[in-house]
Amino acid sequence: MDINEFIVQVALPEHRVFAEQIVTEMAESAKARGTGIAKRSPDYVANKMQEGKAVIAFHKDGTWAGFCYIETWSHGQFVANSGLIVSPEFRKAGLAHAIKEKVFELSRSLYPKAKIFGLTTGLAVMKINSDLGYEPVTYSELTQDEEFWKGCQSCVNFEILKMKERKNCMCTAMLYDPATQKHDAAKKFAEELQKKPKLYERFMRIKQRLVVKPKPKSGFKVLMFLFTLLFNK
Repeated sequence: MDINEFIVQVALPEHRVFAEQIVTEMAESAKARGTGIAKRSPDYVANKMQEGKAVIAFHKDGTWAGFCYIETWSHGQFVANSGLIVSPEFRKAGLAHAIKEKVFELSRSLYPKAKIFGLTTGLAVMKINSDLGYEPVTYSELTQDEEFWKGCQSCVNFEILKMKERKNCMCTAMLYDPATQKHDAAKKFAEELQKKPKLYERFMRIKQRLVVKPKPKSGFKVLMFLFTLLFNK
């Protein structure tokens, strides 16, 4: 299966008939990964399609294949490309990357001055984000909009996030800032991820141990030091 077998486009109002299938797959996928997501209703997803703030993918035979939508926070200063999902039968074909590229382009078009961010534990998503110019950042550089952080309540790691006073957790924060010129460093970060998947896994294990320690400040300094060693050589 190859990416040329798919159509990736801005979602249209008539695509709302797929909303139920999309949210069901989002929930099933999160359950399989053992993580939580900001739960969204079919009506919420359908509204994103109505507003032109979503990207949908279909196989050439018309079967729904993937989806992602845009959310804005802090009065449009921050944008998140949320709810990325690919139907299980179409994974491993590069579709997630194509959807992320399309929704990133849509976000830049609709909100050219906004910072685009994401939180993820997934190596694949980190690679895609890095290819697009996102950089790893501290949580303090993300939106502080309370509505965004409420979405973390459904995650299995929410208690850790609370314990760390929203300064750190198991997810890696990544940000694209159109006002900075650091995207060459982000490309290097993507290359390092591709070259060193085992080191990334080791980094995540170390991060897990540090995050659950009772001394967040010292743990965070060690964590950032490890991140620098791993990805900025």
